[in-house]
Order: sequence, then C-alpha cells, then structure tokens
Amino acid sequence: MTSFFNIFQIIIAGLLITAILLQQRGAGLSSAFGGGESNVYSKKRGFEKLLFTSTIVLAVLFIGGAIANLFF
Repeated sequence: MTSFFNIFQIIIAGLLITAILLQQRGAGLSSAFGGGESNVYSKKRGFEKLLFTSTIVLAVLFIGGAIANLFF
C-alpha cells in the first residue's frame, strides 16, 4: 500500500510542477505568444482558467496524499 502512495505522490508532483510552470506570472496567455502588455483587468478564460483550477486541485490532492501516506 505504501508503494501506491509513493507512486501517486510522484505522479501528482510532476503534474503540479508542470501546471505551475505553464502559468505566466502577472500576464495573460496572450503575452506568451507576443501579445502586448496591457493594464486592463481581465478574467481568466479558457485554458488559463482550466490551468488555474487544475493547479488548485492538484495541490489539494498532493497534500491529501501526503497526509494519507502518514496514516497508511
């Protein structure tokens, strides 16, 4: 059972690292493809929103897996 949690932690950690590195700090996804810098407030839409939500879910799963690994 312990090896299952270890493999789960490694997979979730890799996915979490990837999701964090794909996010742009202080800029929208358009700036990654040569878009201009804009000071206009905009909501996260499409892929940015999916990436943001998946990062939160992966972080919760990572912490939950770490706590479960302590008890099992």
